[in-house]
Amino acid sequence: MPKTVGVAVSNATFHFDKLYTYAVLPDQQAQVRLGSMVLVPFGRGSRPRMGVVLACDAEPESAKLKYLFDVAPASACLTPELLGLVRFLKARTFCTYYEAVKAVIPYGAQYRPALAADGVTPVLQKQLTRHTETLYRLAAPLPQKPKPTAKQLAAVALLSGGPRTQTELEARGISRAVVENLCSKGILTGEKVNKSLDLYASIPQNTEPLTLTAEQQAAYDALSPHLESGKPHTALLYGVTGSGKTIVFLKLIERCLALGRRALVLVPEISLTPQMILRLKSTFGRRVAVQHSALNHTERLLQWQMIQDGGADIVVGTRSAIFAPMEKLGLIIIDEEQEHTYRSESSPRYAAHEVARQRAGENGALLLLASATPSTETFYATQAGRCQLVRLTQRYAGQPLPSVEIVDMRAELAGGNPREISLSLEDAIRKNLEDHKQTILLLNRRGYQTLAQCEDCREVLKCPKCSVPMVYHKAGGRMLCHYCGSQIEPRPTVCPTCGGKLQYRGFGTQKAEEELEALFPEARILRMDQDTTAAKDAHEKLLAKFARHEYDIMVGTQMVAKGLDFEDVTLVGVLGIDSLLFAQGFRAYETVFSLITQVVGRSGRAKAPGHAIIQTTDPGNPVLNLAAAQDYDAFFEQEISYRKLGLYPPFCGLCVVGFTGTKEPAVARAAARFAQLLGQEAAKRPEIPLRVLGPTPGSILKINENYRYKLTVKCRNDKQFRDLLRQVLSLYEQEKLPAKATAVVDLHSDGDI
Repeated sequence: MPKTVGVAVSNATFHFDKLYTYAVLPDQQAQVRLGSMVLVPFGRGSRPRMGVVLACDAEPESAKLKYLFDVAPASACLTPELLGLVRFLKARTFCTYYEAVKAVIPYGAQYRPALAADGVTPVLQKQLTRHTETLYRLAAPLPQKPKPTAKQLAAVALLSGGPRTQTELEARGISRAVVENLCSKGILTGEKVNKSLDLYASIPQNTEPLTLTAEQQAAYDALSPHLESGKPHTALLYGVTGSGKTIVFLKLIERCLALGRRALVLVPEISLTPQMILRLKSTFGRRVAVQHSALNHTERLLQWQMIQDGGADIVVGTRSAIFAPMEKLGLIIIDEEQEHTYRSESSPRYAAHEVARQRAGENGALLLLASATPSTETFYATQAGRCQLVRLTQRYAGQPLPSVEIVDMRAELAGGNPREISLSLEDAIRKNLEDHKQTILLLNRRGYQTLAQCEDCREVLKCPKCSVPMVYHKAGGRMLCHYCGSQIEPRPTVCPTCGGKLQYRGFGTQKAEEELEALFPEARILRMDQDTTAAKDAHEKLLAKFARHEYDIMVGTQMVAKGLDFEDVTLVGVLGIDSLLFAQGFRAYETVFSLITQVVGRSGRAKAPGHAIIQTTDPGNPVLNLAAAQDYDAFFEQEISYRKLGLYPPFCGLCVVGFTGTKEPAVARAAARFAQLLGQEAAKRPEIPLRVLGPTPGSILKINENYRYKLTVKCRNDKQFRDLLRQVLSLYEQEKLPAKATAVVDLHSDGDI
């Protein structure tokens, strides 16, 4: 039993984040083990702090060690694999140990410091109460005397088929009193178990066997041997939109489960989970668990407990589901693998792909990346032989790809159409409505009007806390900042700088909805953006209504572009793509190509052929034309040449160090000093290849009263480079520079902050 333990404590600064040694009281020794959550006295005042045990020593280091205050029960212990992931995140992402712990376990399974009933003793308290229920089993036959009641006979008959919970018995009309009476006679026994929650239980199970096309079968045959080898393997399933990648997933999961192993499926955003859950639940039933941020804390905890207790063979979720506490993982699927949402933008700043590779390596699992528009780095890995490439070139059921038309919006304006919806798109929507077909319109700007500019001094109305224009939201009659949430209501009519008249312009999803209502008063229009989907289960409910044809037109932001499958959608329109085309960051073209290819692929997925219209002021742009032709191979050749010429990933690693603080000169000086320290330390290690750019102001200089600067480092992302950066961060902290500007390191950035 451990006499001393090494504990990683919460709220440690990067510089002081190490293991602190504590002594273990004799009555705690049976409970303490690697991965235990503990409460410790910390600092001069011995204030209670949360911690996790990451080392166990047999002998105390000194006689002056402090003792642990409290230890969580063994059921709250981190599994060996989760502990490994904590260390992995600490080594790879420049987070603290405890930030890593908070990433791998949900809020509800975490603890916080509290006081015992005496009001003095520090103890651990659960963030959420663990929900339990009683599970009853038949222990003895029911005696015939005295004569059993009908309810007693019913209870025994039901339990003879296996154990049942109190909830299940009550649902059959058997009360708690009846059950307790049978327990007192020794006929039944009851035990407390973690409550389970079968989310989406209403989805009926489809017992029909999965049937694959010849091409899908060939893809399955190429991938399934890697489920059986027991060795880690990475593959890319690259298929045109509508080629039926999901059915290949289901068949691979079926094989994985038959081999006695488990599967993890990641989707890039919450709007895509309902459709994936529907496919998985209807095929595999109750043994599917869900992990994503739209669940409330209790739902998420109950699902997490179900996974930890071995009650789930399949987990589906967004980025954080990569930390699901599953054992015997045989398959990890990352769908729409190119999406930026797989990269965390808060500490720990991890990429789900990197964690997935680590877990696949630990478990000898198949990691399957899938996309119609793979990231340039992933496709390059297939060309370099580091990743298996499996292609699906045909649409499911032999449907042709949609025909695509590019409309020049400059010509529309010159021809006397000032609206944001071109005459071609208007005619196509009208025809679609007459044919009782549905339309999806992508507009990547929420709000009503995206700019308020003074007619006299030409100043744009900006957020008082951020250096970005405020957006007019007509529904609430207010100006809103999409970065910090600041509001101005009612919307101003005069310029705050010179008193001139403010002119409102620009086009967001709310204005698009209004324009559509004016053009097509008979149409039923659904708007999908952050404003309409903020409520719980809103994505699911709205998409279900669209699937039932309760709406004719869906207009929305990026959430309508990917993964959705509606057989009556035969027209797709892309509005306002130009702002993305000229965005900063080396992935800008890749993002536009992917978004257009994906949204165009939403149309013509059943019997009727699909059509797409892309509106732009740059109709000759090669990226738009390659996306219109769905020619990924030609786009990749163009993009990889640009990346090689400019030295961008995959030809180097890209590390962005961001600096934030409340005084701009201090932030600029701190960033410059960091660059100086990096130069000094790098000079001592000339074998480490580096290119340092900056520091420069962030693409948005100020967000929520904080100024932002960045340093971009082109590097080889290996242990040597990370050690060098750790050394520089320590020197930065020793000079007390974090007081001027907080420094954060992101090794998965697209180069823009």
